[in-house]
Amino acid sequence: MKSAEQWFSEYAVSHQHPTNKLIHWFAVPTIYATVIGLLWQIPMPFSGFVEQGINWALLLLVPVLLFYFLLSFSLGLGMTIFSAAVVTVLRALEQQSVIEIWLLSLLIFIVMWVLQFIGHKIEGKKPSFFQDLAFLLIGPAWLLGFILQRLHIRY
Repeated sequence: MKSAEQWFSEYAVSHQHPTNKLIHWFAVPTIYATVIGLLWQIPMPFSGFVEQGINWALLLLVPVLLFYFLLSFSLGLGMTIFSAAVVTVLRALEQQSVIEIWLLSLLIFIVMWVLQFIGHKIEGKKPSFFQDLAFLLIGPAWLLGFILQRLHIRY
């Protein structure tokens, strides 16, 4: 498996333009959150899962977070904290029932991807995930890597 530094180095190649980077700071974490939101309300096959508060989003977060922990403990911990914050917001939205979570997530997901493609048009390079789908998971970790560096935490 590639190291975090190797992934980040490859990812950085198509993320040099300041405008594209700025768009990524908003769009990437939002897309990560909306994917969790899109998975949140998919019906579970067994009612016992639902009674325990388990859903597809929570089940799929397990391998995703494992991937981040395999990259580094600090990236795994940071992404776990971010994921927990997203889950907390989704649980709160679920209680409000003003709008369906999947619908809100879908609308925001589409807008954020449009922004992402605008950023890459400005960059003049295709998004990294066209090269390797794993880059869809690297984007959030890449941004977290900048935060960790700023805090002088090694990843």
